[in-house]
Amino acid sequence: MSATLIGYARCSTDSQDLAAQRQTLQELGVAEDRIYTDHGLTGTARVRPGLDQALAAVRKGDTLVVAKLDRLARSVPDARSIADRLRERGVKLALGQALYDPGDPMGKMFFNILATFAEFEADLIRMRTREGMAIARARGKLRGKQPKLSDKQQRELSRMHATGEYSISDLAELFSVSRPTVYRTLNRCRTP
Repeated sequence: MSATLIGYARCSTDSQDLAAQRQTLQELGVAEDRIYTDHGLTGTARVRPGLDQALAAVRKGDTLVVAKLDRLARSVPDARSIADRLRERGVKLALGQALYDPGDPMGKMFFNILATFAEFEADLIRMRTREGMAIARARGKLRGKQPKLSDKQQRELSRMHATGEYSISDLAELFSVSRPTVYRTLNRCRTP
């Protein structure tokens, strides 16, 4: 039985494209029909159907190929869990051109170091994002999602509810909004 290359590609948002990762995997020798993908799922998401399919497809002696480690996992515990599953099944891991054998002490050490850097990079991105949002909020540029109803509509909805003649469902239908929007509007109007 010959060893097979199984590819995995992932992008975090629906607006991102998997084409570059697919091309890289094909250039590394993975057949198009052996590439499994997750689209719009973060590396920290626990449910990744494409990754589950890729891990189910690999057999002893095969190699799981990923363009970069951060496409596989964004935390050290997750990366170790995946590496342990590969080691138990006798599967090697290729990150780009580099081949790692999770069963080999040196391969395991290098993989853990790479996983630590991938997690560090993800933490830096989250920190920069939070800092940027805090600065934007302080400058009044980040105000959050705007209410669906204008101030005048909110006052009218609150007045109509206070009469007791309209149910929440009636108000939702009259104003063409959801029931949760009606509840949020009423809470907002009650808060001074």
